[in-house]
Amino acid sequence: MDLFEYQGKQFLARHGVEVPSGGVADTVEEALAKAARLGYPVAVKAQVRTGGRGKAGGIKVAHDPDELATHAGSILGMDIKGHTVHRVWVERGTVPAEEYYASLTVDRGNRCYLVLLSARGGVDIEEVAAAEPEAIVRERVSASTGLSRDHAQAIVDAAGLAADVGDQAADMLVALFGALTEGDAELVEVNPLAVTADRRLVALDAKVTLDGSARFRHPEWDGWATAEWHDERERRARERGLNYVGLDGTVGVIGNGAGLVLSTLDVVDQVGGSAANFLDVGGGASADVIAAALEVVDSDDRVQAVLVNIFGGITRCDEVARGIIDALDRVELRSPIVVRLDGTNAEEGRALLAGHESPRLVSRPTMLDAAQAAVELAAGASQAGGGR
Repeated sequence: MDLFEYQGKQFLARHGVEVPSGGVADTVEEALAKAARLGYPVAVKAQVRTGGRGKAGGIKVAHDPDELATHAGSILGMDIKGHTVHRVWVERGTVPAEEYYASLTVDRGNRCYLVLLSARGGVDIEEVAAAEPEAIVRERVSASTGLSRDHAQAIVDAAGLAADVGDQAADMLVALFGALTEGDAELVEVNPLAVTADRRLVALDAKVTLDGSARFRHPEWDGWATAEWHDERERRARERGLNYVGLDGTVGVIGNGAGLVLSTLDVVDQVGGSAANFLDVGGGASADVIAAALEVVDSDDRVQAVLVNIFGGITRCDEVARGIIDALDRVELRSPIVVRLDGTNAEEGRALLAGHESPRLVSRPTMLDAAQAAVELAAGASQAGGGR
């Protein structure tokens, strides 16, 4: 689970990393209230899970309420690389004297942890890695021994950080390592790691990816997870345990396996359509899961046709067919459905569907044929003024 910046800072603060004081806001009025408590100047920062916020105008400094209202108003609702800004983080302004870079991650290939540290922070670290690879210290850390204070100090010395903050930097690396390992994170990255005018080290940004398989050990993560659900469709899907991402097209897509679903999105695009969602029912999906998936997708007003693309492995195509038939009996689905079944028990599945085929439920033998049929149905419904 990727955290928003403000969540990442909350996570790091719990592990002893100093972060700027701040608060999250969904409206301009809330942003003004947060800033009033912090005092000016403040930084107002778009909360989206993508890089390049600064270049896109998603991070600005405000020196008074009027300036903050203008900045917050322009950032809320902004689109940054396809991510709409629904929330901003308002934090006390910090003027860095120096900017460093620190990253700790799991190195699965070498079965260890990897620490990256550089005195060249505050910029695109990929550019530094390409132009000056020697400016980034890369140090592997054994999972069995962990990162000792002495080891952290050696990394700091090798990176050439300012001597007067060397001890702090070593302590912070140890704290970040604790966040990574004790906090069940897969990635902890701070860029910039700022040196303030009074020579303190403060994490001005935070990129944190948590290990979703460890969620059962962290009930405190639930609040962070629900903050993702600005999309009502995604909230409905999550309540049913479905892996769903909302998009803006007119063809609802249901498949089993992330790779197959992504391929289906591509094929829908290839034949001139656009997908309304990504929905992966996973392996071994039961009839109940298929029925729930159809209900969620069909509840989206944008959807004009649904494409169900199943390649049966663990998932049995006859179970999928029963789920579709069950959904048709259980609720009145608005959108026509195109089904492609292949793999385990595909013949049985097709036979079950054959007894229910109609203009509202059709079957096609290949992914391409099914995508073409779904796109044509969606286009026809749109031209006829379909939808609710």
